Amino acid sequence: MNGADTAFVLISAALVMLMTPGLAFFYGGMVRVKSALNMLMMSFISLGIVTVLWVLYGYSLAFGDDIGGGLLGGFDHIGLKGIRPETLTGGKEGIPVFAFALFQLMFAVITPALMSGALADRVKFSAWAVFIALWVTIVYFPVAHWVWQADGWLFKLKVIDFAGGTAVHINAGIGALAAVLVVGKRIGFKKDPMRPHSLPLVMLGAGLLWFGWFGFNAGSALAANGTAANMALNTQVATGAAMLGWLVYERVRHGAFTTLGAASGAVAGLVAITPSGAAVNAFGAVLIGLVAGSVCAWAVGIKFKLGFDDSLDVVGVHLVGGVIGTLLVGLLATDGVGGLTQLGRQATGAFAVMAYSFVASWLLAKLVDRTIGLRAAEDDELAGIDQAFHAETAYDFSAVGAISATRGGGHPAGPGHAQDDRDRDDQSGTQDKKANKKVDA
Repeated sequence: MNGADTAFVLISAALVMLMTPGLAFFYGGMVRVKSALNMLMMSFISLGIVTVLWVLYGYSLAFGDDIGGGLLGGFDHIGLKGIRPETLTGGKEGIPVFAFALFQLMFAVITPALMSGALADRVKFSAWAVFIALWVTIVYFPVAHWVWQADGWLFKLKVIDFAGGTAVHINAGIGALAAVLVVGKRIGFKKDPMRPHSLPLVMLGAGLLWFGWFGFNAGSALAANGTAANMALNTQVATGAAMLGWLVYERVRHGAFTTLGAASGAVAGLVAITPSGAAVNAFGAVLIGLVAGSVCAWAVGIKFKLGFDDSLDVVGVHLVGGVIGTLLVGLLATDGVGGLTQLGRQATGAFAVMAYSFVASWLLAKLVDRTIGLRAAEDDELAGIDQAFHAETAYDFSAVGAISATRGGGHPAGPGHAQDDRDRDDQSGTQDKKANKKVDA
């Protein structure tokens, strides 16, 4: 066992785990107050559901020996059977399979959580939990096998996807689009203001995602080596360039540099460099970041033209950013790898995942909708799904009002006290008028 590599992978797994709560903050700040907790929970619940399914059969389906055609792993490792703490990934030196399984689990956790942003404000929480379980089973586990297992068909085709451009971002982005088409638009879409309720939360979430993404990308080398270092550097470079690209587009197009744009641009860069960062140099990373930032900034407006309600721009950032990174590596890969032949392989991988994920996700969303119902009731959506599904609210405004009233008038807030305040103001006004008459006389 290589102790240094094992420690590196375990730390990277922890970093990737942190990305899911980071995503929850990122999405949670972007929605309205009445559904902030639900948005947090839609990401957080994935940590529970996917973890259990991964142990039961997910790892085996994704990384077990192929059972035919490079499409799906076998059932040899159901319940992680046959794996012991001393079982290594291969060769005389390596890392424990448990460390590898833990690291890959965190990818499986965050992928369906990415989809949740597209469905904000209007999905039943119980139905969402069922959808996650079905989606990772039917969509994520097989696609992960295609891309990352040595006998997966896209792996054998030599498609470059170092850390998840196809299996994570394209997969989640196109799956989110399919689910949105089944669920439908939010009440008031394109009519009511639906601005983020807490931009500081958005920035906090983006910062946590950026931090965790070093584990996501560099950790995919599965060793503390030069490849990991190159990937870590390119992750930083592309993310910074994408943020600048988004902000420049935003300033030219809309006249302002917004904090939401900075956060979204950074995420777009992180998405685009994920499949490509280990195969390009730093100049290639800059170019990928600039293209991803500016194109994704344009793409988030597509939903208004095409009429689908992707609440938090999952399609515009993750699908478009994932496609950009997956295709550009075909042209920008160094060491003689890049070229039209590799571009064709990359396009095959990207569009194969898009086709399968879209059809399967649409069918699964339809199944859940027809059986237990996917869309929240209209009254719950209007009143706020935090109360409807969690019996809680993100902020206790009544307590804030009570403190303000006590400071101002010495009594708690309430309808009766509001009337007392108006009466007191009327009396003060009458006394002021009398005083003015005396002065005039």
